[in-house]
Amino acid sequence: MASLQEQLLKAGLADEKKAKAIRNEKKKQRKQQPKGTVQVNEAEVRARQAREEKAERDRQLNLQRQQEAEKKAIKAQIRQLVASNRLDRSRGETSYQFVDGKKIKKIFVNDAMVDQLSRGRLAIICVDDTYEIVPDKVARKIMERDDQAVIVLHDRKTDDQGDDDPYAGYEIPDDLMW
Repeated sequence: MASLQEQLLKAGLADEKKAKAIRNEKKKQRKQQPKGTVQVNEAEVRARQAREEKAERDRQLNLQRQQEAEKKAIKAQIRQLVASNRLDRSRGETSYQFVDGKKIKKIFVNDAMVDQLSRGRLAIICVDDTYEIVPDKVARKIMERDDQAVIVLHDRKTDDQGDDDPYAGYEIPDDLMW
């Protein structure tokens, strides 16, 4: 079999002068390369780069999927905590207003819940666009998982004695003069 160069010469598509110039150019390139170096195939380099880029994209996708799975797991934990610890407010007659984002929202609770909400013993949680009332300990557990789920949780005051107040049963008279 004749080489491609010889075939082109026979067909008349190339002349002997150009073929000789190309052979000389190839010899010069081979002599200029230091010994021991292998010619790097551009196709192999591109293929390796493409594999590395694809591996990096795959890592990023896997990381994103893991983060989404973690978020779903946290939301499920919050739903479970709220479902098992929410307080019944079906007989609420007093409206309690609070701020959620830039809007003022209103829920109906009983008078005892209003007092406990203001003292920081109860908290309002937003789960699946509904508002639930839970004890403060549960709210703090939820805050560890997601700060934005807890809408209202007032700080407890150190002088708030609450249920342990020894004078809770005594009323202060309105006409008391000092």
